[in-house]
Amino acid sequence: MPPGWPAYTSSTGLLCLRDERVINYKLAEAVKRGAEGLNIRWEGPRLTKSNVVANLTISISGAAVKYNVYLRGDAVELQFASTDRSRVELAARLLRLAGVTAEVNKVGDRDVWRVRAYTDRLAAGHEKLGKALAEIVKEAVARGWVDANKAEGWLEKLEKGLTLKEGWPKYNIQLTKGAMVVRYHSTDPDSIEQVAQRLEKMGLKRGVHFSVKMPEGGNKAGYVSILKEGLARAARLSVRGKDEQQRDLAAEFVEYILRRAWEAGKEVYEKAKEVVKEGKAWGSLKLEDFEKEVEVNGRKYVVKVIDGEAVEEGRGGRKLLRIRITAEVGRVEGEHIVDPVVHEYTITYGRYGDRNAASGYAYAKADVPGGREADAERLAAVIKALTGVKPRIRHMKDGRIVVECGREHLEGFASYAELADAI
Repeated sequence: MPPGWPAYTSSTGLLCLRDERVINYKLAEAVKRGAEGLNIRWEGPRLTKSNVVANLTISISGAAVKYNVYLRGDAVELQFASTDRSRVELAARLLRLAGVTAEVNKVGDRDVWRVRAYTDRLAAGHEKLGKALAEIVKEAVARGWVDANKAEGWLEKLEKGLTLKEGWPKYNIQLTKGAMVVRYHSTDPDSIEQVAQRLEKMGLKRGVHFSVKMPEGGNKAGYVSILKEGLARAARLSVRGKDEQQRDLAAEFVEYILRRAWEAGKEVYEKAKEVVKEGKAWGSLKLEDFEKEVEVNGRKYVVKVIDGEAVEEGRGGRKLLRIRITAEVGRVEGEHIVDPVVHEYTITYGRYGDRNAASGYAYAKADVPGGREADAERLAAVIKALTGVKPRIRHMKDGRIVVECGREHLEGFASYAELADAI
């Protein structure tokens, strides 16, 4: 102990809570040694009028707290409450040392403070804690106080844990109607929010790359659902993140998701690999100095890109994506390039139809060399050169010519660094 600090102890040898500096010092020293120094023991369980209850004590370096463990509803709940806030703060610190996210909250308008955690958060903690809680559950089942089927789900989480050594929560991955679904479920709102914040720290956006649904009523699970775009975005950040920390975090996440996909089966794994490959390709190319020869409607063109950008705009309450490409396009005749035209082309993407499909449109201009027909063909050459897919050219009754692009073109545009972020 530092010189001059009081060392209050009781007859049991445990620290009294009369000097918070002593507790903080002891816990700081314990943190340096890691969770291996934790001592966790339990007693019970016992049957009350409404619940199955046990006691679990966590101690380290002379600091100890006895928690109540309730087996009720659809969750295992660990709780400690007291009118002495400093005592509850200690309970929260010990839980955090055991790897459990824990915060102190006031109970209603009463002068009572509480810290508690449910099954998922507890299972994400230290192996010692999960093992002790699993033993409590098994004892309650053996005495016939808890339904064995209900207990099976608790035991799977507590014994196997919800995290790998990397610290990622246990995502479930499956294919639904050919689409990959990646979700983390939990009855604990704190766990849901913690997972969401970690994804945001990695560079994903809530409502864009993943969605969040909070639990209802404490026992009904909520979830964090990662969209296909979210996994693709993480794959891109793993190779082109803003700094090494972001790249490492994203790479670790992608590796974990691929491992979980492999466990889910070959079809799921192949789909996950496809999304990751697509994401890593985003932003891998540059428009600058891009040059390519392509064929459109039986005629060959050479496309030289000068500049390009993609910007998001709002119009009439909806979001639009405008892709602007400035390029020189010339027709190939023999060994010569004739009639080269430098022009800025704008393709406007939006969501349309019952399926909310991503579609892009551009109208050919009449006041350019060759008129609408030539302009449409040059634009088609630019799109095919950049994406590898020829767009559809439609002739309208009023004389206008529309060049249409779909999702496959958008994914092609996303390969270019100047366009990828906005896309």
